[in-house]
Amino acid sequence: MGIEQVVVVGAGPGGLAVAAALGHRGIPSVVLERSDGVGASWRGHYDRLHLHTTRRLSGLPGMAIPRRFGRWVSRDDVVRYLEAYARRQGLEVRTGVEVTRIERAADGWAVRTAAGEELTTRTVVVATGYNHTPAPFDVPGVERFTGEILHASRYRNPEPFRGRRVLVVGIGNTGAEVAADLADGGAAQVWIAVRTPPHIVRRSILGWPAQATGILVRHLPVPVVDRMAQVLALSVPNLTSQGLPRPTSGMYTRVLAGSVPVQDVGLLDAVRTGRVQPVGAVAAVEGAEVVLVDGARLTPDVIVAATGYRRGLEPLVGHLGVLDQHGRPVALGGSPAAPGLYFTGYTNPISGMLRERRIDAVRIARAVAAGR
Repeated sequence: MGIEQVVVVGAGPGGLAVAAALGHRGIPSVVLERSDGVGASWRGHYDRLHLHTTRRLSGLPGMAIPRRFGRWVSRDDVVRYLEAYARRQGLEVRTGVEVTRIERAADGWAVRTAAGEELTTRTVVVATGYNHTPAPFDVPGVERFTGEILHASRYRNPEPFRGRRVLVVGIGNTGAEVAADLADGGAAQVWIAVRTPPHIVRRSILGWPAQATGILVRHLPVPVVDRMAQVLALSVPNLTSQGLPRPTSGMYTRVLAGSVPVQDVGLLDAVRTGRVQPVGAVAAVEGAEVVLVDGARLTPDVIVAATGYRRGLEPLVGHLGVLDQHGRPVALGGSPAAPGLYFTGYTNPISGMLRERRIDAVRIARAVAAGR
């Protein structure tokens, strides 16, 4: 009798990595993906996106990212890599299959799909992704804005916004790069709304990538890393006079609270030269006007809401008691409260998402093998 298949939900980097790591241990799996191809979230990102982590430190188990893709791998090349990875690792990926709910079963788990199918298995790995469900831009009056509003997940390139006034809401990595992209692409005016000034770091300094620093400091005491970050901040210009002050809290303190540093891929120069204007957080929308917390008013033609994402796990596993109050898995990897149910891909570490997906995959495969 053959070994029972593990069901992996999601064919992004995390799900593919787990399936491959299981295969390396002789454990078969099937990957269920609701879209029509692997790496769906990557396919939907904006055109100019590149990995903020190096090619060498971003490969998944059993296959490096090709050298021809360069040090900072583009969005399209990430997709090409994931497609090749699924083929060369011999993964069974079933596309167009949306998993709607996971239930406890007599001898493990029942995985239910939107088509009414039910798969039973002892082991399920949930890897639906960090960027699953766009978080809405929710301020008073936003539904009556007379201009155009789109979430950053729908932004592709600056061409539709040439000659228009655009307010980007949110200064995480996505908001920062979208604002720079708009400024480079001919928008008439670009504002970026800042609630809390972010820590901004160079992607690399003298060839040393920020990711490598993130790997080295992960297990150091928080106060030590915060002080080290103050030194690194000297490589970044002080843009307080341009409306972007330095943050007052420590960098690693912020990381542990869920706020990763912004890697500069053009924002600093755009702010320094006045092509992007930082403004305060948005308090409300009144018709055509956006009211800021300091009382200032803007009249943008377009609002791009870089408000992040939610994990969207509640319909799938919210009834199992495995999520915290923020909708995140209580225990990454496996949980003693739900044996045979594993999660991967629900953190945003400074050491690099793909690197951590690789490490998670090997750990999960080891645990599954030990349980058998």
